[in-house]
Amino acid sequence: MNTLTNESIINANEQTYMSLLVSIEAGIGMLQIFIAVCDADRQRENIIANYEKELAYTDNIYRVYLDSQEPSLKQAITQQVTLKENAIATVLGAEKLGSFNQDELLKKFFGYLQWTREALRELKMPIILWIPSRIYAQIAKQAPDFWSWRNGVFHFQPELSLVTNELLINRNSEVILDNQASSIFSPEQLEASLAEAINQWGENSSKLETLYSQLGNLYSKRVQSGKSADRERELALAEQYFNRAIVLQTQFQQQDALANSLNNLALLYYSQGRYNDAEPLYLQSLDIRKRQLGDDHPDVASSLNNLALLYYSQGRYNDAEPLYLQSLDIRKRQLGDDHPDVASSLNNLALLYYSQGRYNDAEPLYLQSLDIRKRQLGDDHPDVASSLNNLALLYYSQGRYNDAEPLYLQSLDIRKRQLGDDHPDVASSLNNLALLYYSQGRYNDAEPLYLQSLDIRKRQLGDDHPDVASSLNNLALLYYSQGRYNDAEPLYLQSLDIWKRQLGDDHPSVATSLNNLAGLYESQGRYNDAEPLYLQSLDIRKRQLGDDHPDVASSLNNLAGLYESQGRYNDAEPLYLQSLDIWKRQLGDDHPSVATSLNNLALLYESQGKYSEAENLAKQANFPAFNTETALTLLEKIENNPELLLSIRESLQQQTDASDDNT
Repeated sequence: MNTLTNESIINANEQTYMSLLVSIEAGIGMLQIFIAVCDADRQRENIIANYEKELAYTDNIYRVYLDSQEPSLKQAITQQVTLKENAIATVLGAEKLGSFNQDELLKKFFGYLQWTREALRELKMPIILWIPSRIYAQIAKQAPDFWSWRNGVFHFQPELSLVTNELLINRNSEVILDNQASSIFSPEQLEASLAEAINQWGENSSKLETLYSQLGNLYSKRVQSGKSADRERELALAEQYFNRAIVLQTQFQQQDALANSLNNLALLYYSQGRYNDAEPLYLQSLDIRKRQLGDDHPDVASSLNNLALLYYSQGRYNDAEPLYLQSLDIRKRQLGDDHPDVASSLNNLALLYYSQGRYNDAEPLYLQSLDIRKRQLGDDHPDVASSLNNLALLYYSQGRYNDAEPLYLQSLDIRKRQLGDDHPDVASSLNNLALLYYSQGRYNDAEPLYLQSLDIRKRQLGDDHPDVASSLNNLALLYYSQGRYNDAEPLYLQSLDIWKRQLGDDHPSVATSLNNLAGLYESQGRYNDAEPLYLQSLDIRKRQLGDDHPDVASSLNNLAGLYESQGRYNDAEPLYLQSLDIWKRQLGDDHPSVATSLNNLALLYESQGKYSEAENLAKQANFPAFNTETALTLLEKIENNPELLLSIRESLQQQTDASDDNT
């Protein structure tokens, strides 16, 4: 293991500095492009001051600053450097790009770099462009022409004393930074640095909280990106280091840092489905931010948003909505109606309404969010792709397949162009498009997309990533629908195994997997194999999500369907009624799931010969989200009951007319 001590870091940086100094001296009088990579502001300033002092004899040393709005290297040099030869130009300002929602400025910076070759040829001087590692990670891809004629790259590693005094994490971020280059330390190196810091300052030094936070973020990031060498170990370490940071931040009254650590630990718990552990941390973080920053600060809006997302995931829609609305209101007042964070709030609120079946409320919010993102970020921004994807999902859920498909295709196209063919977001787009084709019965179109999505996720995230489990699950569902049970079962089992190992036996995704496997066994008539899986799924959902979550209603509905198939009508009826009650209370009387529940209860009564009750329920159902699977089920179960079939046909005709009026 290559352990990195402070002494070894200093020695390596001294060697890099001498190489840079020699290169600058040798390049005087000719065009030379040197790229210096450094993340610590004070360290960067010290290095520049040192070589300016040693090269002072040249008399022509310039510090050039990129324009904050038009970060053109060519423009900065031509406007700020009066000589064209025998000078030295140090270029600063790139370190301020690429953070705090400045993606568009970073895009401009790379665009300007790409077309500087001819413009700079007339300059006869070394140019030292200072950039942080997050920009270095992208520069070769985003500005390949500029990159191809560089004369040298010099990496400076943060020294331990600087690591502990300058934050290496974005304290104002509401989510853990997903920037692979945000730290040039490996976990082993940072662990070694921590050990040295403890020896130097003691375990209870306030200087250690930043290192603990950095380690917590690093391990959390590795786990969630599928890049951890030992997921369980690194998950435990992330939690451990966040908690150590919280202890020190509490002890030394570092309130802003404490709020962020609480938020980040809550996010870690949330990603594991540990909702009950996440909630008190989100609440503490929100309370600190309100006291420290005031009720109307954007960071308070971020905390409200995160807490609302937790409640949404728990199916606590009535608790989530007012928090989303508060977050949206703060962002509008503090940031302006057209800020990208406002677009995010609109998107989240729309997703809540979508999940409640309030499609007419969701659509205008999705459209507003899309409009803001297009105007503020450009038509080809990845956030625009996300908005197009979400709007397509809404249309898909409404059965508006012809409206959904072009949006899915646009989203996929943007992601491919902006992120590359192998990006995980491209895999998500392929997955969603495949789901659309699957729902249309276009199985031959869906299968290759599911396979492409699975392949990307395996290569980019690793065979054991939860998203790989999702792809296996979806492909299994396709095979199941084609009656290819022998192909579906091993995929369901692989998916279940990954989710259990990566997320734990009690995660809601494990419940979903158990439910799907049970459905397969039920279709094969393997009722004794199906029942315990349905019961396990129901138990997990009740414990993790609460008795009134819509997914609990789904489990009750599925278990009731199994009992109905076995002729256990007295066992099925109370479960169907419980399921119907939950869906009505949580989603409203007009949600498609309520219609499904009414329909299932009607079919149960029909099987019992209770034709009058069945007909009344079928009329209430009104089938707002009628699909192929429901149609096949109905045809199978009502072929011997013309009266019920007539009632359903009438309800369908009423709904079809209403849909036509709305299009």
